Amino acid sequence: MTTEKSDMAPAEFRQLLSATPRGARLARRLAGVQLAAWGIPHGCGLADDVELVVGELAANAVLHGRVPGRDFEVRLGYDGLRVRVEVSDARGDRLPSEAVVDPWSAEGGRGLVLVRALAREWGVAPRERGGPGKTVWACL
Repeated sequence: MTTEKSDMAPAEFRQLLSATPRGARLARRLAGVQLAAWGIPHGCGLADDVELVVGELAANAVLHGRVPGRDFEVRLGYDGLRVRVEVSDARGDRLPSEAVVDPWSAEGGRGLVLVRALAREWGVAPRERGGPGKTVWACL
């Protein structure tokens, strides 16, 4: 964990999106736009990593956390040193797990492996806002 102190006030972005593949793609694009607005340019390592993590967590929210009629929420926080990604969905009963995947045959199941590799830390917590569910978070 970084012990440096930033003089920058934390910035925050949050957006509710439909729990559909289109919503997951939009989450990733919006993350890139917001990072650029915060001065983290598209194409730099941090921006690429954050966009990938947002994409993976949003896809998981759509695939595994979807409840018909309920949206998922993406939240980004930036304090000048770290970006925190949070994706909240309506299924608190379905917690994420890193699957053991056969690399030669499986088409999926690598999302959380990527998140773990890219993030300084990540985890899951009960959803605090917007009703029942869970929030999967990662700090980069």
